[in-house]
Amino acid sequence: MGLFSAKTVKKEDYYTASQMQLVWARFKKKRSAMVAAGFLVFFILCGVFAAFIGPYEPTAAGRNADYTNGAPQVPQFCDDNGCSLVPFIHKVERYRGMDTNFRWVTRQTDERNYMTFLPKVEPYRMLGIPMEHRLFGVEEGFIHLFGTDAAGKDIFSRTLHAIGISLAVGTIGVLISFVLALIIGGVAGYFGGWVDTVLQALMDTVKTTPTIPLFMALAAFIPDEWSAEMRFAFISMILGFLGWGTLARRIRTHVLAERTADYVLAAKLSSAGPAHIIGRHLLPSFTSYIIVDLVISFPYMVLAETSLSFIGLGLKDPVNSLGVLLQNVTKVDVLLNYHWYFIPVPIFVAIVLAFVFVGDGLRDAADPYSERH
Repeated sequence: MGLFSAKTVKKEDYYTASQMQLVWARFKKKRSAMVAAGFLVFFILCGVFAAFIGPYEPTAAGRNADYTNGAPQVPQFCDDNGCSLVPFIHKVERYRGMDTNFRWVTRQTDERNYMTFLPKVEPYRMLGIPMEHRLFGVEEGFIHLFGTDAAGKDIFSRTLHAIGISLAVGTIGVLISFVLALIIGGVAGYFGGWVDTVLQALMDTVKTTPTIPLFMALAAFIPDEWSAEMRFAFISMILGFLGWGTLARRIRTHVLAERTADYVLAAKLSSAGPAHIIGRHLLPSFTSYIIVDLVISFPYMVLAETSLSFIGLGLKDPVNSLGVLLQNVTKVDVLLNYHWYFIPVPIFVAIVLAFVFVGDGLRDAADPYSERH
């Protein structure tokens, strides 16, 4: 009897659940999407709290002049001298001699340098909050989990900040495109006629605009004296203004199919205006699809920013984005000698794949006619 009652309650909950509850229930059944969502949340948190997790500033202010193009330093618990409960790395020293043709090199010593946690550092700000501690460090000098670049900047700290910057650019671009798509797609689908024709022509123009030549032209007119913040805002806005066409066309299709529904006619008979009908009745009727489109559009925004920065048309130093970091891997000496420069590459691929798997999972979960397992 108790089992029957539990099944009955579960069935009643299914029929009385809201649309978002049904989407979440179907999404949880997709294991790959849930795993990808976990990875995505992890990367987002790393980007948001990069200033705390990263041991040093990602700019020249946090560089290690004595460890340029240095290999990754992996913490360990044991060496030839025994084991320790506290992880450590070996200290390094600058050296030159006959065996190096009297060139300065950085070599590892046998002396241990133990890690510390929550060390007190120079004051900095994270999310506008003054901070004096970072997640980890070492007793003396520096620790570089991903190695350093040619200037001695910590690649681990740069990668964390790059994740935050690239996701921030994608977020701003998606929000701009989202607002434009809602307004233009909703108006085109609701009014139809010549308004729909004109707005559809605008959508087609935006969708067929070649991105790379456009950015090449814009890059030629960007003043060199622009600050990193101004360039960041400019790239975000341009990506947003170019990314709304596809979502606007989908919204137009939904509104066009629903504008003759009974609830819309009832709203019109109640003297509701077009803005009220579109915003309060039509758009909420397919909210789940809009959320899915937003999630799916995120990786394209991140890819666009990374691609433009990679070819030198997007963000540049001292801004740390994934595209800026990937610029370094094209150098010949990096390909031959400094393989740790490639560490941000699999991280970038993992972020894009996480967005894709989450988007696919949400798309299937939002479709009420999808196959149920």
